[in-house]
Amino acid sequence: QVQLVESGGGLVQPGGSLRLSCAVSGTPFVIYTMGWYRQTPRNGRDLVATFSDGGPIKYADSVKGRFTVSRDNAKNTMYLQMNSLKPEDTAVYYCSAIGPNYSKNPVNYWGQGTQVTVSE
Repeated sequence: QVQLVESGGGLVQPGGSLRLSCAVSGTPFVIYTMGWYRQTPRNGRDLVATFSDGGPIKYADSVKGRFTVSRDNAKNTMYLQMNSLKPEDTAVYYCSAIGPNYSKNPVNYWGQGTQVTVSE
């Protein structure tokens, strides 16, 4: 069974940084389309970044130049480095895995979410 576990959220001041982790178990994540999303009561769940193995990373315009996705295939873990954080980045952040990529009926898995709060 595929499981995703996020960690690394917390409270940070505007301009600060955080790094989120998403550990994937039950499958090698290289065969999935991976992504980071965030959810607020006002905006619902929005895409932050997404990638498939071998393809480019696509970022939401609101985070381009500030957020960076990376991955460690050996650890089956992906990361979201968030710099220059703004109060509007406050949200629950989720990692997502859709796949396997070769499947005609891909399944979307979600982690439990981690809260990021940007405030003085």
